[in-house]
Amino acid sequence: MFSALTSLTVIWAADAQSTRGVTFWLLGSLASASWASAGLCAAVAAAGMLACLPACSALDAFAFGREAAASLGIAPARTELLLFTVTALTTAVLVAASGAIGFVGLIVPHAVRALTGGRHRVLLPACALYGGVFLLAADTVARTAFAPREIPVGVLTALIGVPAFALVLRRTKEARA
Repeated sequence: MFSALTSLTVIWAADAQSTRGVTFWLLGSLASASWASAGLCAAVAAAGMLACLPACSALDAFAFGREAAASLGIAPARTELLLFTVTALTTAVLVAASGAIGFVGLIVPHAVRALTGGRHRVLLPACALYGGVFLLAADTVARTAFAPREIPVGVLTALIGVPAFALVLRRTKEARA
């Protein structure tokens, strides 16, 4: 619904050139990246990571459920508020710079968890590293595979991410059955 409202607003209020720019942003692209925006994104991502790392043991406890975490001395509401706030602010800055590039944050953590295990002290930095590598690889393919045309990297990550996410959901469902 919000996607439809966003599209309606863009078409209603903008001229053709603005509509094209907004549409490209909605699909996610690194084409307009500059060193200044890359530096800002790196600084914000590093600050977000530094804010989340002290909560790694709490995240490990949350893997057993909210009640189990509370019984281990974790304050679930406070921890969730802190982590949701930090990740929302970090995500807001990164999306403002690149547009909505979907499925990287949904798929990469599942793949990295299979490689590194579930300890968040290792998992969080590994997800940041592998997520960045995946995004750069996807952007390279998006820029070169259909040259001289460039497809938005968000389109490519969705084309990869949807089947991968469906596989994760299927395996989760089978594991619970």
